[in-house]
Amino acid sequence: MKIDQLIRALLATLAFSISATANAASVALPSLAPVIRAASPAVVNIATRGTLTERVPVNPLLEDPYFRRFFNVPEGGVVRRRQFQSAGSGVIIDAKNGYIVTNRHVIENASEITVTLLDDRHFQAKVVGSDEGTDIAVLKVAEPHLTEMPLGNSSHLEVGDWVLAIGNPFGLKHTVTVGIVSALGRTGIHPRGYEDFIQTDASINPGNSGGALVNLNGELIGINSAILSKDGGNIGIGFAIPVNMVKAVMEQLITYGEVKRGIVGIKLRDVTPEEAESLQLVNAHGVEISEVAPDSPADRAGIKVGDVAVSMNGVPLESAAQLRNGLALLRVGQSVEIRLLRKGAERSVTLTINPPGTLNRPGPT
Repeated sequence: MKIDQLIRALLATLAFSISATANAASVALPSLAPVIRAASPAVVNIATRGTLTERVPVNPLLEDPYFRRFFNVPEGGVVRRRQFQSAGSGVIIDAKNGYIVTNRHVIENASEITVTLLDDRHFQAKVVGSDEGTDIAVLKVAEPHLTEMPLGNSSHLEVGDWVLAIGNPFGLKHTVTVGIVSALGRTGIHPRGYEDFIQTDASINPGNSGGALVNLNGELIGINSAILSKDGGNIGIGFAIPVNMVKAVMEQLITYGEVKRGIVGIKLRDVTPEEAESLQLVNAHGVEISEVAPDSPADRAGIKVGDVAVSMNGVPLESAAQLRNGLALLRVGQSVEIRLLRKGAERSVTLTINPPGTLNRPGPT
């Protein structure tokens, strides 16, 4: 090839490269930045201070009751008070009234709570109310110019949906991670509580607790709460409280300062696949009533041992945890319609929640 032909070929190649680069630059690349810009101002850092009272184990030599009496050592160890500091996250859900939702364990035992915004403004917050059963707390601040996050609907979530976790892990302010919904309706994480966790592989670490799990519309769909980890760090298994549960709890906390759970008087268990098949249950799901307390709301509603609950207020029941959670989020005096299957026949009952302490032998629900 002659020199002039080689030069023309090189110039043509360069011109094509420049044109391709210009065209690529004119096409907007996909980005989560708009969602993050809108959502981040509603996520806050929460720093707490307080005092813990704990019992410290005594020397084994002092286990002898005579030695304890001689040295005036209390039973079970020595009581000690110590100061603590901790940090977590929260989400502004009502800018006008200054309401912030977070985890209860973030603010537990705190005597001083400092909230810091994305723009570095910081101010003191007070606790409106908290609920141990769901690990949810509501704080209130008296500050203008806040940005709230719109609430989504966690019942619309599906496994595989993209989500963002926004919080303050390890004190790293407003960190954003991305992942998908890995599973829904997870239980067994905190067995003594009311559980319906969203599982996600968006990175969640210490300090993310109380922060936001956000969908691609910029809506809050969960409050990040826990991780499954051997060493305290992220391994891709995190859990968030669904926003629908958060809504129900925070409404009661704002109104009453606590969740007023009543008495139902039943014990529940999941129906096995074999039982579901023999009962011809839709989608092979249902909840068996294994015990009914005498003269309880369940008893008065006509619920019997051996009944299988298949829906609550028209929503199909897939597990005992689902029914337990649904009943636990009802206020005293509220009623709920439950569809039952008894000896092959369906029937509907109306169950009204009693105030606590109205039964001699209540069940766990």
